[in-house]
Amino acid sequence: MEVYHNKVTHFSNIYNKINKRYNSISILRLLTVFLCLFMLFYYIKTNDLLYVVVAFLSFVGFIFLMKIHTKLSFQKQLTTALLKINENEISYLKREKIPFENGIEFNDFHHPYAYDLDIFGDHSLFQNLNRTATFVGKKTLANQLLHLFPNEIILENQKAVDELKTKIDWRQDFLALATVSSDSKYSYDSIIHWSSFKNNSLPKALVLLSFAMPALFFGVLLAYFVTSKTILLSYLTYIFIANMIVLGQSIKRIKSEIAQADNVDKIIKQYGLLVEKIESEKFESKKLAELQQQLISKNISASAHLKQLSELFSRMDTINNFVTATVFNGTFLFNLHVLKALLKWKEDYSHELENWIAIIGEFEALNSLANLAYNNPDFVFPEINSEYKIEFKNLSHPLLNPNNRVGNDTYFYPESYVILTGSNMSGKSTFLRSLGVNMVLGGIGSVVCASEANIHPLPVLVSMRLSDSLADSESYFFAEIKRLKQIMDALEERPAFVLLDEILRGTNSDDKRNGTIEVVKKIIAKNAIGAIATHDIEVCLTTNEFPNILKNQCFEVEIQNNELHFDYKLRNGICKNKSATFLMQKMGVI
Repeated sequence: MEVYHNKVTHFSNIYNKINKRYNSISILRLLTVFLCLFMLFYYIKTNDLLYVVVAFLSFVGFIFLMKIHTKLSFQKQLTTALLKINENEISYLKREKIPFENGIEFNDFHHPYAYDLDIFGDHSLFQNLNRTATFVGKKTLANQLLHLFPNEIILENQKAVDELKTKIDWRQDFLALATVSSDSKYSYDSIIHWSSFKNNSLPKALVLLSFAMPALFFGVLLAYFVTSKTILLSYLTYIFIANMIVLGQSIKRIKSEIAQADNVDKIIKQYGLLVEKIESEKFESKKLAELQQQLISKNISASAHLKQLSELFSRMDTINNFVTATVFNGTFLFNLHVLKALLKWKEDYSHELENWIAIIGEFEALNSLANLAYNNPDFVFPEINSEYKIEFKNLSHPLLNPNNRVGNDTYFYPESYVILTGSNMSGKSTFLRSLGVNMVLGGIGSVVCASEANIHPLPVLVSMRLSDSLADSESYFFAEIKRLKQIMDALEERPAFVLLDEILRGTNSDDKRNGTIEVVKKIIAKNAIGAIATHDIEVCLTTNEFPNILKNQCFEVEIQNNELHFDYKLRNGICKNKSATFLMQKMGVI
C-alpha cells in the first residue's frame, strides 16, 4: 500500500504543476485574442500596416497556445486518472469500498458456476479483479472467468501475468489511457458494425469526376487570376454548383459510412494510443510478445493505421458543418475524397481492426490478473499437471480479509471426492466457494489464494445456491434438479470438478438422503473430482462402500465459556459436535 501512497503524492504534485501551466496558458490565450482584435481595430482606424502584422502574429500565437493548451488538457486528464487509480487501490486495500464495476451485465444464471460462486455482481470476484476501463476489456475479463483454458494457454498466461505484475507503472499508464477514452459498449459496437458493414465500391465515373471537377475548378480559377476575365467567375460558379451536385450523388453513401459514429474518431484515437503503448514496451513472455507482434500490418504499426482512421473520421465530420461542407465540397469535393480513403482503409484493414481492439482487451484482462498478483504477494501460481491431481496448501478465499482469513490444506488424490460435514456457520460453504473460485482462477492462468498449489485444470460444475425462477414458473426444487441434470450431462463429455452444497433441500429427509447418496455414487462413477457438503451423517457412510474414492472431512464447532467457537479448520472424519440445540437453548427457543 505504501507504493500507492507514494504515487498519490507524486501525481498530486504533477497535477498541481500542470494545472498552473494550464491556467497560465488559458490567460495568455485570452490575451492574444484581445490583442489581435485591438490591433485590427487600430488598423481600421489608422490604416497602419504595422497593426496588421502584430494582429497576424497575435493570431499565430493564439494557434500555438491552443496546441499547448490541448496537450496540457490531455496531460491533466491522464494525471487525474492516475491519481484516481492509486486512490482507488488504497480504498480497496483498506477495505473501505470496491470502486470498480461489478460486471453484473455478464451474469448468466444458467452458467455452471457464475451465479453460485458470485463471479459477477456486488462484492463479486469480477468486481474485485476488474482493472479495465474499455468495454472490450471488461468483456474479455468476463469471458475468461467463464471458460477454462487449455493447459498450454494457462502456462503462457501465468508467465504473462508474472511479467506484468512487475510493470506497475506501465499497467497504470495503460489503465489511465483507457480511462480517459470514455469507451462504451455503444462505441465498440459502432466501430465493429462499421468495419463489418460492406458497401459496394464507388462507381468509376464518380471517382473520375472527383478528380476532374476539382482540377477544372482550380484551372478556371488560375485562368481568372492570369487573365482577369470576369466571365471566368461565372464559369467558377457553375463548376461550384456542379461539384455540389456530384457530392449530392454520394451524400447517402457518406451518411451510411458515418452513421452511429458520434465521437468514434476520439475513441479510435484512444485505441491507437493504447496500441502504441503496447507497441513501445519490451516484453519477454511468449504470450505478450505474440500479442505485440500481431500489431504489425504491412510493415506498419497498428497504431499508425488507427491514427489514420481516426483522422479520416474526424475529417468526415465536416459534412455536418454547413459552411465548411459547402466551401470544401464546392471547390474540391473534400468529403468525397475522404469517403474514398475511408473505403480504402476498410478494404485494407477492417479484417484486422477487431483483432487489434481484442488485443487491447486481452492486455486489460491480463493487467487485472497482474494487479491481483501484485496486491497479494503471498498468492501463488499453481503448478499444472495432467494426472487429475489437485492439491492446495493453506487454501482460502481470495476475497476474504487477509487479516483474519483461515487457510486449509486439502488434496483430492488418491481419494478424489470429499463428503464434507459441519454445523451451520462452521465454514463449509466458504470452503466450497474457496475451492471453486481458486479452480476458476487457476484455470485462466491467475495466481490462487494458497501458499502452494498443484492442479489439473478441469471444468467447474457447481450446485450451491439456486433461486426460484418465477419467470419460468420453476420451484427451487425443480431448478436444482435441472442443475443436477446439467452437471450429469457435462460429466458425460469429460471429467469435471464438482461442488455440491446441501442438495435436494426441497424434499423430505429420507428422499433427500437417498437421493444425495445416489447422486454421489453417480458422479464418482463419472470420474468427478470435488466435494459435497451435507448435514446427513448417513451420507458419510457411503465412504465405507468406496474407500478408495470417497473420504470424510469436517469443520467442527466448540463450546468455550458458554459461547460457540468456530476455528474454520478442516479436519478428517465426520463432524461430531452439534451447535443447533445449544444455540436454541441459549437464545431461549427451547
